[in-house]
Amino acid sequence: MIQPMLAFMGSPSMDEISSRNRLKRGEAVPPADLRHLINMTDCTGMFQHAMYSVPDLRHGYCIDDNARALIAALYHAKLYRNVTTGVSVHRYLMFLAYAYNESAGAFRNFMSYDRRWLEAVGSPDSQGRTIWALGVAVSMAQDDDTRDLAGSLLTRALPGVSGLPDLRSKAFTVLGLEHYLKRYPDSTPASQPSIALRDRYASELFAAFMDNASDDWPWCEDVVIYDNAKLCHALLVAGDSMDRADMIEQGFKSLRWLLDVQRAPQGHLSIIGNAGWLPRGGKKAGFDQQPLEAHALVHACLAAATISGDTVWADEAWRCFQWFTGRNDLGVMLYAPDTGGCMDGLRPDGVNRNQGAESTLAYLLSVLELHRYRASLA
Repeated sequence: MIQPMLAFMGSPSMDEISSRNRLKRGEAVPPADLRHLINMTDCTGMFQHAMYSVPDLRHGYCIDDNARALIAALYHAKLYRNVTTGVSVHRYLMFLAYAYNESAGAFRNFMSYDRRWLEAVGSPDSQGRTIWALGVAVSMAQDDDTRDLAGSLLTRALPGVSGLPDLRSKAFTVLGLEHYLKRYPDSTPASQPSIALRDRYASELFAAFMDNASDDWPWCEDVVIYDNAKLCHALLVAGDSMDRADMIEQGFKSLRWLLDVQRAPQGHLSIIGNAGWLPRGGKKAGFDQQPLEAHALVHACLAAATISGDTVWADEAWRCFQWFTGRNDLGVMLYAPDTGGCMDGLRPDGVNRNQGAESTLAYLLSVLELHRYRASLA
């Protein structure tokens, strides 16, 4: 395994020191709480938004959330094979299949409550997130029908996602293709288009870092915005598969930097807010902080721990997860123990008390990924 050559900046707090290797021992990871996921799901799929903990039907559904819900359902089914939960892998996969627009060769995104599609083709990010979820389904489904349907959708959609313009949509696609290729490796002829697209998008991500990064700004853009750690995550897993040490090293370096610029003096995670982001040469926006960012960091850090074999990355994943449970700038819980949901973010004056799909799935996926990592150590 390639070991990261980057020192962690700053001294860990006593809380961080005492939490070392807790993931390995296992007692710190809370159980996966599916109540609000179930509450937010009807016979069509998962609703986008909530008014407090009540589903908000006015905004209907989107493929972004149903793709993430599919990943959560697949993770849960893999971890707890004999548990009946009321969460249906097929329901979320059904939404993705229905969203595929054959004539456009791409997925729709937004659907109203009365099941009317509101667009012919969804955003680039929604295309990439859907490929990510389908790849996970191919690699983790517990039955052939689910796996074959997901694989068919993914391969049919490849031409439509081969020209995505944005770095994040490319990163989501890389993550999905990495999962797909676990099931259909390099020796399989049918995997060649997926390998080619994975390699091209990973190389384009790496080139963006090489073209834009400097010693004091190891980032691929001039502003750090949303789902940032997904870019590092994609570099790490693709670099590992492609045997690209330079790609892996850049992934470690940029992930380490993301952690450092979002580390409060007290040691906790202080997320770059979406009310201004972090511009090059500028100041990090303190609010509004989004659960999506904490989850992206948790997932990327666990990938870094797996690839490097260095448990310090798992410690960082745990530190980032604690943002949900009160170790944040306001010292408040975003996870809602009464419902199983997650608040929609941190504002200067407190939490956004709505418990929408994106936030709830950010928390739930973080928990499930921590459990998956712990299981991998057994």
